[in-house]
Amino acid sequence: MNNKKQEKKQSNQASNNLITRFFEIFGNTFVILAQTFSFIFKGKINLRDTLNQMYFIGVQSLPMVLLTVAFSSGVIALYLGNIMVPWGLGSYSGGVVVLCVCRELSPVLVGVVLSARVASSIGAEIGTMKVSEQIDALQTLSVHPVEYLVVPKVLGGILIAPFLCILGDLVGVLSGYLVACSCGVAHGGFWATCQSFAHARDINMGLIKTLWFACAVTVIGSQQGLRTRGGAVGVGQATTNAVVIATVTTYVINFMLTYIMFG
Repeated sequence: MNNKKQEKKQSNQASNNLITRFFEIFGNTFVILAQTFSFIFKGKINLRDTLNQMYFIGVQSLPMVLLTVAFSSGVIALYLGNIMVPWGLGSYSGGVVVLCVCRELSPVLVGVVLSARVASSIGAEIGTMKVSEQIDALQTLSVHPVEYLVVPKVLGGILIAPFLCILGDLVGVLSGYLVACSCGVAHGGFWATCQSFAHARDINMGLIKTLWFACAVTVIGSQQGLRTRGGAVGVGQATTNAVVIATVTTYVINFMLTYIMFG
């Protein structure tokens, strides 16, 4: 009986600790987010650092974004072609592909790639600065860590993410077109249904999604870095947590935005 009570007590403590940790991370993230946009609205922006972050977040992430979007779009076109061509509906695969790419594939894969590549890098960079007491040195010099470290990353991500999405849209639709045509879909029919199904609103909503994803990824990576403790082990944990939390958050935000925009 005593063992069962002790196990139950430990289980309750673990649950309480998990809930406490969730709200701690949630609240801390929103505090950093509020501080970041406060500095942005006040015009406290380091243009050079922001441009460097745009290059790192955008240009260096571009090959991975284009590859993932291209092959994912090709898989969808392959399925649609094999299913719809025998029924004489192959041309409609163009409309389905363009909607899938513009509304979901391109924005979400941009968010996932940024979660894997950017959130981990930000968490490791800021986490290393935290455990090596460089953050404390900045505060000693009256430099706010959020203004110096987080603002350029968040602003750079928000500014460059829509361009990644636009290029992803183009490559995704082209990849879908090539695969669909190899499955027997008529060239003219593919593009005709693309024009009939897709509208500017679909593209714009996808671009809006990427703004949210980029903001979430950069803020979460920064938050995990700033709360790093425990030396090299803590840096590794912060990096892992940044990727996991950013990826899950990307999918949660995507569902909420999709429900609001298209539900």
